[in-house]
Amino acid sequence: MLRRYLPKSLYARVTLIVVLPIFLTQALVTYIFFARHWDLVTANMSENVAGQIAMVTRLYGEADDDAAREKLIEMALEDLHLRVHYEPESPFPDNNLLDPFNVYNATLKRRLRYTLKQPYWLNTQSWPDDVEIRVAHGDGALVYFVKRERVFATTGRIFLFWLIGTSILLGVVAIIFMRNQVRSILRLAEAAAAFGRGRDAPGYRPSGATEVRKAGYAFIAMRERIKRHLEQRTAMLAGISHDLRTPLTRIKLALAMQPDNEEIDDIRKDVAEMERMIGAYLDFARNEAADEEPESFRLAELLKEIAGDAKRAGRDIEVDAPAGISIEARYSALKRAVGNLVNNGLRYADHVWLSARRSDRYIEITVDDDGPGIDPAHYEDVFKPFTRLDDARNLNESGVGMGLTIVRDIARGHGGDVTLEKSDKGGLRATMRLPV
Repeated sequence: MLRRYLPKSLYARVTLIVVLPIFLTQALVTYIFFARHWDLVTANMSENVAGQIAMVTRLYGEADDDAAREKLIEMALEDLHLRVHYEPESPFPDNNLLDPFNVYNATLKRRLRYTLKQPYWLNTQSWPDDVEIRVAHGDGALVYFVKRERVFATTGRIFLFWLIGTSILLGVVAIIFMRNQVRSILRLAEAAAAFGRGRDAPGYRPSGATEVRKAGYAFIAMRERIKRHLEQRTAMLAGISHDLRTPLTRIKLALAMQPDNEEIDDIRKDVAEMERMIGAYLDFARNEAADEEPESFRLAELLKEIAGDAKRAGRDIEVDAPAGISIEARYSALKRAVGNLVNNGLRYADHVWLSARRSDRYIEITVDDDGPGIDPAHYEDVFKPFTRLDDARNLNESGVGMGLTIVRDIARGHGGDVTLEKSDKGGLRATMRLPV
């Protein structure tokens, strides 16, 4: 249940792991201080003041004359630091006047109620430095003024300020340090994502903690090994295909000089098929070795260009692509991939529909046709190199099974993929999904 509400990013999780204990510890310390220490200190201070007021009130009532009462008032000020005077026929308010921000009003009220037998009135709001307490006596009231620091533990607010301030300061420092550490991981992730989209990311340099640096150097070593493997494979395939053209040309020349007969015609067909195979291998090698840099362009323009090529070949396709979709990709490679999908549709269908749409995360290019389609069990097989189907619709009939392999290779080189499914037009739907 909590997983749904927890942060998903590494930065947020690490920050939560570091900052949350700080605030929990501070909150626990604050609770213990207020519930135990500050509450106990305030209770004792309020009890002492209430006892002194009760004693002075009783002695004031027991005094024989005005001189004794004046002497008692002087002694209360000198010895107890209580400023007290008597107001005859003074109106006695019904309700206490309490400071709403003072959480310990109830503590003082409770101590006065337990100690005094006479009615009293409490005022903690009117005076910034004093607490006023009126105690009924005869027809008037004894008015006491007591310093706040003698009644309440006034250092609590300073403690709260420092506690909250240090918590915020520690939290900010922790967030800054975590941000610097996580930034190295994010740079590594960005470099890996760029390499997955066919970009070299040469500006990446490992930084951060030792573990992050180790991961960065491991990524660089892995990237170099992959690049060397691709270069070796591409060079080998291109070299073999290129070397085969020379003997193939000699064979074609020798066959051209032979008289026409059924056996020679069969050999010529085999040579033509070999030539197509070598051409497909070279196309695949050229795609692997292409050093085209990604560029930003309007996707609708590329799709209209593909539709124009099909129209010059005598076929019309319908294009539905918003003009505002921009994409950053290798233009020639993407045109070749989409063109292969369109040509497959044109080869086996009467009508082809080419469309594009953009979501928050992906750009989708869809090619629909009304052809016979293929068995869903072979959707993944047709992307394997050198795969040729024997069904009614053979997507690689005129080639050697490399066309869709090149399409998926280009899509995955951009960080996306290609999938097949049944189209609502009656035939096959090929969807190329590229990340935004």
